[in-house]
Amino acid sequence: MVFGSKKKRTTRVAPVRGHSVVAIWFAQRLHDQVVLLRLSLCVLALIAMLFAVEGWRPSFPYRMGDRPARGLVAQVAFERVDDADTTRARSKSSELIPYVFRHDPSQLDNLPAKLRSHLSDIAEKSTAAELDSDTRDAFGLKIPDEPQGKSSEFDTLKSAVSTGGGSVGNRIDEIEDDFQLFMSVIHEFGIIDEDELVNNGIPADANLTVLDSEGRELRKTVVSEVRPSELIKDPGQLGKSWALYPKLAQIRPMLEKWILSQTPGTLRYDAAETSRVREAVFESIVEYDYYASGDVLVEPGQVIDEPTLAVLQAEYAKVQRSVSLQQRLLRVLTVAVMFIVLGVLFAHYVYKNEPVLARSVWRQGILLTAFVVTIALARWLSFDPWRAEIVPLLATVMVIAIAYNQVLATIAAFALTLIISLSTVNNLEQFVVLMSVSTSCVIPLARVPSRSTVIKVGFLGAVAYFIVSWGTGIIHSSSPSLVWTDSALMLNSLKGAGWCLVAGYLVAGSLPFVEAVFGMVTDISLLEMSDISHPLLQELVRSAPGTYNHSIAVATIGEAAADCIGANGLLVRVAAYFHDIGKMLKPDYFIENVAEGVDSRHEHLAPAMSTLIIIGHVKDGVDLARQHNLPPLMVDFIEQHHGTTLVEYFYHEATRQADQQPDHKTDAEESLFRYPGPKPQSREAGVMMLADAVESASRTLSEPTPKRIETLVHNVTLKRLLDGQFDESSLTLNEIRLIEGSLIKSLNGIYHGRVKYPEQRSA
Repeated sequence: MVFGSKKKRTTRVAPVRGHSVVAIWFAQRLHDQVVLLRLSLCVLALIAMLFAVEGWRPSFPYRMGDRPARGLVAQVAFERVDDADTTRARSKSSELIPYVFRHDPSQLDNLPAKLRSHLSDIAEKSTAAELDSDTRDAFGLKIPDEPQGKSSEFDTLKSAVSTGGGSVGNRIDEIEDDFQLFMSVIHEFGIIDEDELVNNGIPADANLTVLDSEGRELRKTVVSEVRPSELIKDPGQLGKSWALYPKLAQIRPMLEKWILSQTPGTLRYDAAETSRVREAVFESIVEYDYYASGDVLVEPGQVIDEPTLAVLQAEYAKVQRSVSLQQRLLRVLTVAVMFIVLGVLFAHYVYKNEPVLARSVWRQGILLTAFVVTIALARWLSFDPWRAEIVPLLATVMVIAIAYNQVLATIAAFALTLIISLSTVNNLEQFVVLMSVSTSCVIPLARVPSRSTVIKVGFLGAVAYFIVSWGTGIIHSSSPSLVWTDSALMLNSLKGAGWCLVAGYLVAGSLPFVEAVFGMVTDISLLEMSDISHPLLQELVRSAPGTYNHSIAVATIGEAAADCIGANGLLVRVAAYFHDIGKMLKPDYFIENVAEGVDSRHEHLAPAMSTLIIIGHVKDGVDLARQHNLPPLMVDFIEQHHGTTLVEYFYHEATRQADQQPDHKTDAEESLFRYPGPKPQSREAGVMMLADAVESASRTLSEPTPKRIETLVHNVTLKRLLDGQFDESSLTLNEIRLIEGSLIKSLNGIYHGRVKYPEQRSA
């Protein structure tokens, strides 16, 4: 008979009076709300998974490096943008696309006045050396080496403004008027600053489009027609006009220098408008490749490279555009039904075999969230160049194996692998690889004694990935000998193996976070908690040394008993350290802390009151554990280590008093003298219940001989068994028998007799 068969948990309820109907009504409403919450979580998870896998359309199954054995042909006629040809065509057209400039002739308004000022300076001075530096620089005049030396350029300018008819002022006025007319062509055509070309990387032969300040196009031209150095030459717009203005032609060499140095650019580069024009032109230049239905897209055995993958993606997009709304809805409904079937099967297993998970809405929400995130990430990472769908899958199943058990992790791996395979590449080889790697990583995770264990598991997964991926490649290949030279298969296998290592390191580094979210405790945390310097244990030593020694003894014998049935002995040992911490609040009410010869405080209390104090150490222990942030699993052990057992001593005392006082028979009801529970919910909790009970009982033996110890342990075990304390712990009769034998052996080791020394005999 297996006592671990899952029965509905029952709770002893004391008789209630008038408020029973109200209490039942509230309990029913609370139950309905919990059921509604669970259904809501499932519906939300279903919708999220449908979006994660894009259930309204089939997956795109091709990846770079694949080698379709039978090749691929076009299902429909389609066209595809040829990126290479389009890039070449756009590159050629970019040379012809004009750069956009804006013309601002107001920059030239002060130019005639500036020329007049410089000419006036020349008219007033006798030599070039007397001129202002601005005037000299503007005309490019040089100071003669000899103090009295002459400058022919200065003399020419001096002559132009001071000789001939009229005054100097009139001559300058005439030159200024001619200059203004001469520069009118610049007002119309514009002039560009050389720095504007250099700073914006505009080539010397570029085409230009000139806009006015309002954005209207004035004309199209080329750079050479608006460069100052080209404008003043004879073929240029200014160069053609020199003959029309003799007064300016007389000083042409100097005036050319002045124009080059003093004329500001009126054309400013408009980068935004140029980009807009270029984008518009580029969008209009698209080169297409056309494919007819039945055209061969991939030859048999051909490796899919990047250009080929782009062709397949174009065909996939064309097919999807032809799918009707009704077909998409039918597909969504089909995918939803598949998810529901998987979900029902998974939920049935959880309900029958995972009571802790089945009872906790929080744990269910976390698990469903993990499933949705895993599927979404795996699908997103499955595409090139990542090909890393194994990372979220492996990380999730490893976490489930650590948080719960290997069976649940394997079932979760199967469901997740099936969904991921169907929503990504949709082939059997991928399912085999993912499932093999997941299983190989789940099997070693029965215990996690160190972080390096998880990393080693990741390495094991990497080896499994490489071998299975390589093996499926050989099986799937039409010519197995080609696999040995298939660099794409080798690269993908190595990449997948590398991602397995990443998953191992990811889980190892996130273990503290995982423990907090799932409310679990790994062996790493248990080893940290087993340090006797823990504040709670130190306080227990000071306040209740007898209880502390009892806890150490329970930990020792309980760990050995758990190990003998394959349970987690380390968990039992650490839980035993903390299981009685509630006694430190009222240590004098517990016999192990009462010195010999001191009267018990219970002698002056009614049995019912004494029972409340004794039972209260469980609640006090739970409160202390939560105040000191002990993991929920430790809190469970504190609550369950007495189950719903009877406080026999005070119950019998109350019964004796009730027999003497018939009016107080209600004070001896058995339900008042039982611990509130719950009963042990795991094998480890069941082991600790027995270890705690037999260790306490063994201290009552005046002469703990092996036979007496064996009888004591057997009686205590049988009493707990018949009381149904192991009904919810999944312990079998055979395991209980093994636990009983281990406890007997451990207690015999503690109480074994020793040979007396001579002085002890004489004493």
